[in-house]
Amino acid sequence: MYAIVEIAGQQFKVAKDQKVFVNRLSGEEGDEVSFDKVLLTGDGDNITLGAPAIEGALVGAKISRHLKGDKVIVFKKKRRKGYKKKNGHRQSLTEIVIGDISLKGGKKAAPKAEKKEEAKAEAPKAEKKAKASSKGDDLKKIEGAGPKAAEALVAAGIDTFAKVAASTPEKLSEVLTEASSRLSHIVTDTWPKQAALAAEGKWDELKELQEKLDGGIEK
Repeated sequence: MYAIVEIAGQQFKVAKDQKVFVNRLSGEEGDEVSFDKVLLTGDGDNITLGAPAIEGALVGAKISRHLKGDKVIVFKKKRRKGYKKKNGHRQSLTEIVIGDISLKGGKKAAPKAEKKEEAKAEAPKAEKKAKASSKGDDLKKIEGAGPKAAEALVAAGIDTFAKVAASTPEKLSEVLTEASSRLSHIVTDTWPKQAALAAEGKWDELKELQEKLDGGIEK
Protein backbone atom coordinates (compact mmCIF):
# COMPACT_ATOMS: atom_id res chain seq x y z
CA MET A 1 0.00 0.00 0.00
CA TYR A 2 1.24 3.49 -0.82
CA ALA A 3 0.05 7.05 -0.26
CA ILE A 4 0.68 10.54 -1.56
CA VAL A 5 0.92 12.82 1.46
CA GLU A 6 1.78 16.46 2.07
CA ILE A 7 4.55 16.93 4.65
CA ALA A 8 5.92 20.36 5.58
CA GLY A 9 4.63 21.95 2.38
CA GLN A 10 5.85 19.20 0.02
CA GLN A 11 4.16 16.15 -1.48
CA PHE A 12 5.70 12.67 -1.27
CA LYS A 13 4.74 9.21 -2.49
CA VAL A 14 5.42 6.95 0.51
CA ALA A 15 5.10 3.33 1.55
CA LYS A 16 5.65 1.44 4.81
CA ASP A 17 9.29 1.35 6.06
CA GLN A 18 10.37 3.90 3.44
CA LYS A 19 12.91 6.57 4.47
CA VAL A 20 12.01 10.11 3.42
CA PHE A 21 13.91 13.39 3.76
CA VAL A 22 11.55 16.30 4.47
CA ASN A 23 11.95 19.92 5.52
CA ARG A 24 12.91 20.22 9.20
CA LEU A 25 10.16 19.07 11.56
CA SER A 26 9.76 19.96 15.22
CA GLY A 27 10.41 17.09 17.58
CA GLU A 28 13.29 14.97 18.79
CA GLU A 29 14.90 11.92 17.25
CA GLY A 30 12.77 8.87 18.00
CA ASP A 31 9.50 10.84 18.27
CA GLU A 32 6.38 9.49 16.57
CA VAL A 33 4.63 11.88 14.17
CA SER A 34 1.57 11.62 11.94
CA PHE A 35 0.33 13.48 8.86
CA ASP A 36 -3.32 13.85 7.91
CA LYS A 37 -3.00 15.63 4.54
CA VAL A 38 -3.26 12.36 2.59
CA LEU A 39 -4.17 13.18 -1.01
CA LEU A 40 -4.28 9.66 -2.46
CA THR A 41 -3.86 6.05 -1.38
CA GLY A 42 -3.36 2.96 -3.50
CA ASP A 43 -3.59 -0.73 -2.66
CA GLY A 44 -3.31 -2.83 -5.80
CA ASP A 45 -6.15 -1.78 -8.10
CA ASN A 46 -7.96 0.09 -5.31
CA ILE A 47 -7.27 3.82 -5.59
CA THR A 48 -8.77 6.36 -3.15
CA LEU A 49 -8.69 10.04 -4.03
CA GLY A 50 -9.16 12.95 -1.63
CA ALA A 51 -10.90 16.25 -2.27
CA PRO A 52 -8.26 17.47 -1.68
CA ALA A 53 -7.40 15.27 1.37
CA ILE A 54 -8.94 11.94 2.33
CA GLU A 55 -11.10 12.39 5.43
CA GLY A 56 -9.86 10.18 8.26
CA ALA A 57 -6.62 9.06 6.58
CA LEU A 58 -3.32 9.20 8.48
CA VAL A 59 0.29 8.41 7.67
CA GLY A 60 2.35 7.56 10.73
CA ALA A 61 6.13 7.99 10.87
CA LYS A 62 9.10 8.11 13.22
CA ILE A 63 11.78 10.80 13.27
CA SER A 64 15.09 9.11 12.53
CA ARG A 65 17.47 12.09 12.60
CA HIS A 66 17.90 15.79 11.85
CA LEU A 67 20.49 16.88 9.32
CA LYS A 68 21.37 19.47 6.69
CA GLY A 69 21.13 18.95 2.95
CA ASP A 70 23.80 19.49 0.31
CA LYS A 71 25.10 22.99 -0.14
CA VAL A 72 23.28 25.10 -2.73
CA ILE A 73 25.14 28.02 -4.27
CA VAL A 74 23.15 31.27 -4.60
CA PHE A 75 24.76 33.68 -7.06
CA LYS A 76 23.47 37.22 -7.54
CA LYS A 77 24.59 39.65 -10.21
CA LYS A 78 23.40 43.09 -11.28
CA ARG A 79 24.07 44.09 -14.86
CA ARG A 80 26.28 47.13 -15.45
CA LYS A 81 26.55 47.68 -11.67
CA GLY A 82 29.69 45.69 -10.99
CA TYR A 83 27.76 43.79 -8.33
CA LYS A 84 28.35 40.10 -7.74
CA LYS A 85 27.51 38.08 -4.64
CA LYS A 86 27.96 34.39 -3.98
CA ASN A 87 26.44 32.63 -0.98
CA GLY A 88 25.95 29.05 0.08
CA HIS A 89 22.87 27.59 1.73
CA ARG A 90 22.21 24.19 3.33
CA GLN A 91 18.55 23.36 3.91
CA SER A 92 17.62 21.94 7.31
CA LEU A 93 16.09 18.48 6.83
CA THR A 94 14.58 15.66 8.87
CA GLU A 95 14.81 11.98 7.98
CA ILE A 96 11.64 10.05 8.83
CA VAL A 97 10.73 6.38 8.49
CA ILE A 98 7.18 5.77 7.30
CA GLY A 99 5.07 3.50 9.52
CA ASP A 100 1.41 2.66 9.09
CA ILE A 101 -0.84 4.12 6.40
CA SER A 102 -4.37 4.17 7.78
CA LEU A 103 -7.67 5.20 6.21
CA LYS A 104 -9.50 5.17 9.56
CA GLY A 105 -7.08 6.84 11.93
CA GLY A 106 -8.17 10.44 11.54
CA LYS A 107 -11.08 12.47 12.79
CA LYS A 108 -14.51 11.79 11.39
CA ALA A 109 -16.23 14.45 9.37
CA ALA A 110 -18.62 16.51 11.45
CA PRO A 111 -22.28 16.73 10.29
CA LYS A 112 -23.17 19.85 8.29
CA ALA A 113 -25.24 21.28 11.14
CA GLU A 114 -22.30 20.91 13.53
CA LYS A 115 -19.97 22.51 11.02
CA LYS A 116 -22.23 25.56 10.81
CA GLU A 117 -22.24 25.89 14.60
CA GLU A 118 -18.45 25.53 14.68
CA ALA A 119 -18.13 28.20 12.01
CA LYS A 120 -20.28 30.58 14.07
CA ALA A 121 -18.24 29.86 17.19
CA GLU A 122 -14.93 30.34 15.38
CA ALA A 123 -15.97 33.62 13.72
CA PRO A 124 -15.50 35.75 16.91
CA LYS A 125 -12.16 33.99 17.54
CA ALA A 126 -10.98 34.81 14.03
CA GLU A 127 -12.05 38.42 14.51
CA LYS A 128 -10.15 38.64 17.80
CA LYS A 129 -7.07 37.09 16.16
CA ALA A 130 -7.24 39.64 13.34
CA LYS A 131 -7.43 42.49 15.84
CA ALA A 132 -4.54 41.06 17.82
CA SER A 133 -2.39 40.72 14.71
CA SER A 134 -3.08 44.35 13.78
CA LYS A 135 -1.40 45.37 17.04
CA GLY A 136 1.76 43.39 16.25
CA ASP A 137 5.07 44.79 15.03
CA ASP A 138 5.97 45.42 11.40
CA LEU A 139 8.06 42.30 10.81
CA LYS A 140 8.94 43.48 7.31
CA LYS A 141 11.56 45.70 8.98
CA ILE A 142 13.62 42.52 9.40
CA GLU A 143 15.84 42.30 6.35
CA GLY A 144 15.01 39.17 4.38
CA ALA A 145 11.41 39.06 5.63
CA GLY A 146 9.10 40.13 2.83
CA PRO A 147 5.32 40.61 3.05
CA LYS A 148 4.53 36.90 2.52
CA ALA A 149 7.07 35.77 5.11
CA ALA A 150 5.81 38.33 7.63
CA GLU A 151 2.22 37.22 6.98
CA ALA A 152 3.20 33.58 7.59
CA LEU A 153 4.84 34.45 10.91
CA VAL A 154 1.82 36.46 12.08
CA ALA A 155 -0.50 33.60 11.12
CA ALA A 156 1.62 31.31 13.30
CA GLY A 157 1.30 33.65 16.27
CA ILE A 158 4.79 35.16 15.91
CA ASP A 159 3.61 38.73 15.45
CA THR A 160 6.13 40.80 17.44
CA PHE A 161 9.86 41.42 17.33
CA ALA A 162 10.15 39.91 20.82
CA LYS A 163 8.56 36.64 19.68
CA VAL A 164 10.86 36.45 16.65
CA ALA A 165 13.86 37.11 18.89
CA ALA A 166 12.76 34.29 21.22
CA SER A 167 12.47 31.83 18.31
CA THR A 168 15.27 29.86 16.69
CA PRO A 169 16.16 30.12 12.99
CA GLU A 170 15.10 26.49 12.62
CA LYS A 171 11.65 27.21 14.07
CA LEU A 172 11.19 30.26 11.85
CA SER A 173 12.20 28.24 8.76
CA GLU A 174 9.74 25.53 9.76
CA VAL A 175 6.90 28.07 10.04
CA LEU A 176 7.69 29.52 6.59
CA THR A 177 7.95 26.07 4.98
CA GLU A 178 4.63 24.94 6.46
CA ALA A 179 2.97 28.14 5.20
CA SER A 180 4.21 27.70 1.63
CA SER A 181 6.90 25.73 -0.19
CA ARG A 182 7.79 28.98 -1.96
CA LEU A 183 9.09 30.34 1.35
CA SER A 184 11.23 27.29 2.21
CA HIS A 185 14.38 28.77 0.59
CA ILE A 186 14.46 31.85 2.86
CA VAL A 187 17.44 31.91 5.25
CA THR A 188 16.40 33.06 8.75
CA ASP A 189 19.76 32.77 10.53
CA THR A 190 19.97 36.51 11.41
CA TRP A 191 16.26 37.16 12.08
CA PRO A 192 16.34 36.59 15.88
CA LYS A 193 19.34 38.92 16.19
CA GLN A 194 17.68 41.62 14.08
CA ALA A 195 14.40 41.25 15.96
CA ALA A 196 16.14 41.52 19.34
CA LEU A 197 17.59 44.90 18.37
CA ALA A 198 14.22 46.08 17.03
CA ALA A 199 12.41 44.92 20.17
CA GLU A 200 14.80 46.98 22.31
CA GLY A 201 14.42 50.02 20.06
CA LYS A 202 18.07 49.94 18.98
CA TRP A 203 17.31 51.13 15.46
CA ASP A 204 20.77 52.58 14.77
CA GLU A 205 22.42 49.30 15.70
CA LEU A 206 19.86 47.43 13.60
CA LYS A 207 20.59 49.67 10.61
CA GLU A 208 24.32 49.13 11.08
CA LEU A 209 23.79 45.35 11.19
CA GLN A 210 21.53 45.34 8.13
CA GLU A 211 24.15 47.22 6.12
CA LYS A 212 26.32 44.14 6.55
CA LEU A 213 23.57 41.80 5.34
CA ASP A 214 22.42 40.76 1.88
CA GLY A 215 18.83 39.57 1.85
CA GLY A 216 19.11 38.78 5.57
CA ILE A 217 22.31 36.76 5.05
CA GLU A 218 25.63 37.82 6.52
CA LYS A 219 28.06 38.84 3.80
